[in-house]
Amino acid sequence: MLTGKQKRYLRSLANKERAVFQIGKDGLSYNIFSAIDDYLEVHEIIKVSLLKTCDIDVREAALDISANTRSEIVQIIGRVIVLYRPSKERVIELPC
Repeated sequence: MLTGKQKRYLRSLANKERAVFQIGKDGLSYNIFSAIDDYLEVHEIIKVSLLKTCDIDVREAALDISANTRSEIVQIIGRVIVLYRPSKERVIELPC
């Protein structure tokens, strides 16, 4: 579980990044979960954007993605989700 200080730090890192994945009318699938999982293993932090054509609620999608990729929700703003999962090689050093 992330502390408030760690979440603030991760939000500051994610602020500079663009959304890597966009989820549209097809919704969530095994391929999306697999791609996000692979990306998290390399980069540890990811931004996912839900398009207006997506029928799924943003919070529901965030919970589904985090459960299937074993990641933590850092932030949800509008239709953008920021997720974090530490990798084996620890790319990001979190503050205590």
